[in-house]
Amino acid sequence: MMNRDSLTGSRIRERRVIAGLKQADLAQQAGISASYLNLIEHNRRRIGGKLLLNIAHVLGVEPSALTEGAEAALIAALREAANDGGLGVAEVERVEEFAGRFPGWAEVLAGAHRRVLSLERTVETLSDRLTHDPQLATSMHEVLSTAAAIRSTASILADDTGISPDWQARFHANIDQDSRRLADSAKALVTYLDANPQETAHVSPQEEVDAFLEAHGHSFEDLEAGTQTVDAVLARAPQLVSVAAQHLARQVLGQIEADARAVSRAALADAIKQIGIDPVALAQEFGVSVARILRRLAAQPGTPRGLVVCDRAGSLVFRRPVGGFSIPRFGACCPLWPLFQVLQHPGQVLRERVQQQGRNVASFDCFAVAEPVGPAQYNAPPLVHATMLILPVNAPDHGQNAGRPVGATCRICPREACAGRREPSILSAGF
Repeated sequence: MMNRDSLTGSRIRERRVIAGLKQADLAQQAGISASYLNLIEHNRRRIGGKLLLNIAHVLGVEPSALTEGAEAALIAALREAANDGGLGVAEVERVEEFAGRFPGWAEVLAGAHRRVLSLERTVETLSDRLTHDPQLATSMHEVLSTAAAIRSTASILADDTGISPDWQARFHANIDQDSRRLADSAKALVTYLDANPQETAHVSPQEEVDAFLEAHGHSFEDLEAGTQTVDAVLARAPQLVSVAAQHLARQVLGQIEADARAVSRAALADAIKQIGIDPVALAQEFGVSVARILRRLAAQPGTPRGLVVCDRAGSLVFRRPVGGFSIPRFGACCPLWPLFQVLQHPGQVLRERVQQQGRNVASFDCFAVAEPVGPAQYNAPPLVHATMLILPVNAPDHGQNAGRPVGATCRICPREACAGRREPSILSAGF
């Protein structure tokens, strides 16, 4: 990979072409020979000091525009676009040269890639909402059932001409009443669909809890430090409207409080320096369960990490998203996740690299374990929760070590030839 400083010559050449100057003209105005400028523009001679200032002055740009070139964020966006597009390693390594020579085109490409990512997230959210949103499903059922009732009554009036005036009046009254109900239901449905997502009330207690956790960034410093109680945190939680949501949030906060007492962040950070990210070894070091270590690793500041917890039925009871790994808010997740594999073998710790499919193919190292929760009881099936930690792979390998292909949910997974597919994907090959 070329060093960004070594691309100064490429940027000079690009700026000269944009300015409409010949190489000889720029060399003359800068006080050097055309052959020497040619070596500079081909990055064969380093440049700095007064000569750099002279060339920048002739080109009418700041010297930093020639030495620093594109911003790091632009370079990162181009790398992501190149990786998503499946470009070869050689092409990816030239991304800084491309940004240095063609900064305008680089901005256009990076902006288009960001827009594609945004649109895909929108499609994913709307798909989940249209398919699994309980309030939307209830509203649609109300509209369809009311329309069916009106049609049924109207067909009776149309087919039977011998109905007495009294019964006709009753049927007309029913049609009027059902029509008003249909209008109200349709109006409510349109209002709900047109509402600003930020202003729409959460339709389930779990969504309220998700909004509460996201508002706090999944971090409760005072609670972990013991300077604030669970009740105090809940008292200042406008996201928790329903009693059910407050109950669920209390369970989550209680778990965080108990985990922090058993394994503090500082102690875990010191142990990671000695042991590394090894949940089994860390659990032995602190004398706690592997599931507790997975939760504490997800809560550790620094590198973003995801966490999902499901019950014995496979329903998600906790979700902490991480960039690149899509976790559906509604509906069933991909059955190929390690999270669901460990449900069959409580106590087994599974470590597996997976590659979530989609336009943005990304690899993750997942650690999963299923453990009983609650006290043991006679003649009762154990309550089991499965926990999975999701760690992004910083330098994903697109070869054999890329990981086992998985999806988010069948609705937005492009893998057609999958034994676990439950329903067709809404994403066409050309999306």
